[in-house]
Amino acid sequence: MNDFTYWNPTRLVFGRGAIARLADLVPARARVLLAYGGGSILKNGVHAQVLAALGERTVVPFAGIEPNPDHATLMKAVARVREERLDFLLAVGGGSVLDGIKYVAAAARWPGPDPWDILRTAGQGVASAVPVGAVLTLPATGSEANPTAVISRRETGEKLYFGADCCYPAFAVLDPQTTFSLPARQVANGIVDAFVHVMEQYATQPAAAPLQDRQAEAILATLVEEAPAILADPPGYDARATFTWCATQALNGLIGCGVPQDWATHMIGHELTALHGLDHGVTLAVVLPGVLRHEVEFKRGKLAQLGRRVFGVDGAEAAIDRVEAFFRSVGQRTRLSEHGVDADAAADRIARRFRARGARFGERGAIGPEEAAAIVRARA
Repeated sequence: MNDFTYWNPTRLVFGRGAIARLADLVPARARVLLAYGGGSILKNGVHAQVLAALGERTVVPFAGIEPNPDHATLMKAVARVREERLDFLLAVGGGSVLDGIKYVAAAARWPGPDPWDILRTAGQGVASAVPVGAVLTLPATGSEANPTAVISRRETGEKLYFGADCCYPAFAVLDPQTTFSLPARQVANGIVDAFVHVMEQYATQPAAAPLQDRQAEAILATLVEEAPAILADPPGYDARATFTWCATQALNGLIGCGVPQDWATHMIGHELTALHGLDHGVTLAVVLPGVLRHEVEFKRGKLAQLGRRVFGVDGAEAAIDRVEAFFRSVGQRTRLSEHGVDADAAADRIARRFRARGARFGERGAIGPEEAAAIVRARA
């Protein structure tokens, strides 16, 4: 196991009625930007609960943060924060809203002329951010318990990542009841996203980290076993509570301590989202089996372990087959042709983008432009 530092200052408040705890979590004299997405929180009662908990605090609403939050939209929020002298940002929604607000938090205090430089440098130089809190309504990204975000810039077709310790949420409120109104598609995307987050940290090289392996396998096995209950209609509290906790544990940094990490699936998936508008979870379900098959000789030990411990099968190839079958079992299509995407054209465009940035991913740094193109073509 490699040396590491683990630091996670986010306070997690979990359970029924947890939104009421905002009364104690948000500073009493805060001037709050209340950020959300398409307005579902206005219909399911979450917005009313948040306002009641915030009481007499100054609250400035900001609606319309998109899935795969767009830089242009977020810069409008930055302007609002500066104009209204707001000193606390509250994201109410899923990972896209929270990712977007992390960028707003950093951009509002960015000293340079162009906050997009935050993304160009993956967050290098971000030394200060407006404090952020979260009310999570869509488990998936784990953004509520980490300092990272992925932001799109639709005018240029880019989707880039940044991370900065000052962007850790001060707190995250997780009430599984807020997930009850989610469409089945979003729940399925969230299951896949959480599963792939774990795989990016687990399906790599053995690292003499048996505890992290078992922790990762526990999350994977729980998602596989509980998926039918998580997707059930009407939803049940216990299954959604399990789902919410799995998604947070998948990317709060703990299972990645001291172990090699991959992230090629996410990087290729981001490009498919930027180029073709596919949901993030959709791209992961398409790409992960391709990455695993491309890298099977180097990942064979961990994949065989995955097969034995999570799926009860022998062999790396059988484990990959079971991963893809799991994605299909939750309603995901795993081939680009099923989404109307020309794999050859997508492969060429992604290779050009990787080449322009000098990008290489995977735990060995072995997935560059040509390898990414081969993986995408194999997912036709």
